[in-house]
Amino acid sequence: MGAESIITGITRGGTAWTPQFVTALSEQKCIGCGRCFKVCPRDVLTIVQRAIDDVDLDDDDEDDDDSDNSFMTLSNPMDCIGCEACSRVCPKACFTHQALPLAV
Repeated sequence: MGAESIITGITRGGTAWTPQFVTALSEQKCIGCGRCFKVCPRDVLTIVQRAIDDVDLDDDDEDDDDSDNSFMTLSNPMDCIGCEACSRVCPKACFTHQALPLAV
């Protein structure tokens, strides 16, 4: 048995690239700004309302200009195409990505 093959793609120009698929999302770090939801081309994410007990009403974190009453969750992670657009727009670095083996 050989090593597992990693999923790779080829750009229009012929350059090989390795997609980095979303494997986790830190709901605790997420501020619910929706930036990742807006850029995801495959509906991988869903916004969820936090329970009122989960919201810290005394949070004075001044760099959070977005709402703390919601967060993102991975609703369809198997639809991820590995573009990492979500991570590029996330102000809180909530996403974890990795190359994945080719399923045979």
